[in-house]
Amino acid sequence: MPSLLQLDTFNSDSGNLTVFEKVMPGTIKRVFYIYGASEMSRGGHRHHATWNALICLHGSCHIYSNDGKLEENFTLNNATTCLILEPKDWHVMDSFSEDAILLVLANEYYDRADYIDEPYLMHSRELSL
Repeated sequence: MPSLLQLDTFNSDSGNLTVFEKVMPGTIKRVFYIYGASEMSRGGHRHHATWNALICLHGSCHIYSNDGKLEENFTLNNATTCLILEPKDWHVMDSFSEDAILLVLANEYYDRADYIDEPYLMHSRELSL
């Protein structure tokens, strides 16, 4: 299940310092950022092993997550807020503001075999609607 965390932030007259540490298991092995995606949706997968930490450094974006039991929606719009996605969390990132910069930190290197592109099946209650 995803976790929405407030990162430790220290404010002073010389600027702000936000710290990312002890937030997800393992070592950070991959860092990337998404920008220029205001008309696009990204993601649409889950993983076998990879944990991801998402921080919207600028602007805002929406994250949909489904862990097979619970669907959740998040809006990231603050550089001190971090969304942790476990490997089982199928996710879609969309509704990027034009100025959005979404930073993603992962505890595994890129490996296409780690990706699961099929979403979870809908619950029987949803199928009857």
